[in-house]
Amino acid sequence: MGRMNEYVQRKLGANELENELVRLISEYNKLQGTYLVVFVTSTQKRILEAQLDQDDYFMIADMLSSQKGGDRLDFYIETPGGSGETAEEIVRFLHSNFTKVNFVVSGEAKSAGTIMVLSGHEIFMTDTGSLGPIDAQIYIGRSQSSAYDYMAWVEEKQEKAEATQSLNPFEAIMVAQISPGELNGVSNSLEFAKDLVVEWLTKYKFADWNETAARKLPVTHEMKQNRAKEIADQLCNHALWRSHGRSIKIIDLETIKLKVNRIDDNPAIADIVYRIQTVCRLLFSSTTAYKIYATEHEKLFKHAVQAGLPSLSAPVLVDAVEINQVCPQCGTNHKIFCKLKPASKMNADHIKKGFIYYPKNDKLKCKCGFEIDLSGIRNQIEMQIGKKIIK
Repeated sequence: MGRMNEYVQRKLGANELENELVRLISEYNKLQGTYLVVFVTSTQKRILEAQLDQDDYFMIADMLSSQKGGDRLDFYIETPGGSGETAEEIVRFLHSNFTKVNFVVSGEAKSAGTIMVLSGHEIFMTDTGSLGPIDAQIYIGRSQSSAYDYMAWVEEKQEKAEATQSLNPFEAIMVAQISPGELNGVSNSLEFAKDLVVEWLTKYKFADWNETAARKLPVTHEMKQNRAKEIADQLCNHALWRSHGRSIKIIDLETIKLKVNRIDDNPAIADIVYRIQTVCRLLFSSTTAYKIYATEHEKLFKHAVQAGLPSLSAPVLVDAVEINQVCPQCGTNHKIFCKLKPASKMNADHIKKGFIYYPKNDKLKCKCGFEIDLSGIRNQIEMQIGKKIIK
């Protein structure tokens, strides 16, 4: 039986899945003699905040503040990518507070996530784990784009203009909107990502590489830098990988001479890591959570605020608020009654109309099993009305 099917048949609720995640992290720590932090972002929920951003740095730094000075930290990561500057801040925080930092990958760690992983003293990957081409995510107007794809498009139009002495009207309009400063900024973003990889591979991944494997020759600092540059160039070569979203597996990394520890070679550790990945997937599919931060001591979640929040003028003199919350998974409409004063006839009337009381834990459990976090709605109601919801 597969791990996913096993958990599904156990019919665990969100709280039970959260406890299972903490248990697995604790078990991993015992077997590996380390301190594991899990940072996972849903790659299926199309949410702008799912990108790696500065708030992730603050959350991780705060969560690990009590563990500073530790000998070893393992960092389990799944992310679609995001800010290179945030990746740099997280990595510098980890290495300045822990003697040895390793990265664990069983899902996708793309773009800025790949840059972070390449800062590890050791990289542990399952057969399902994947990195991605090195790139920087930049904002062009209000849209986020790949710096490499943007530069490739500009260079293509430049070559076409030089060859034909013309561009079609659409291309001419697009190119005319690009300022020299913007173009220079995009180029710098690409070099920034590559520079970080070269620096971190040389300093951390190759720290204990002192002898060549075949000829047993001493490895110099210059040799480490050259190897790091070769790897960075390969990972930045989008012509090789064809797509910014391409999955780069263990075998691909070994081809470009980057040594990776295959987790599947250790069945006990592999089972725990795959279970961590599975539990996180189940939490994403059964709740509104889209980011998970967890250690064996604490767990934090970011939830997507549901659309259709009640529109209220503040302050208003009301004793109750009605919410119609649609389950994003099955479409069931839930009629929720928020009390703003102690029991009254109004409360009983709402119950007769099919309303349910606002849940005490801010979590609405739909009959389909999906759990909806209502804390964002509660915060807006209380802020606009100036009263606390009575739970």
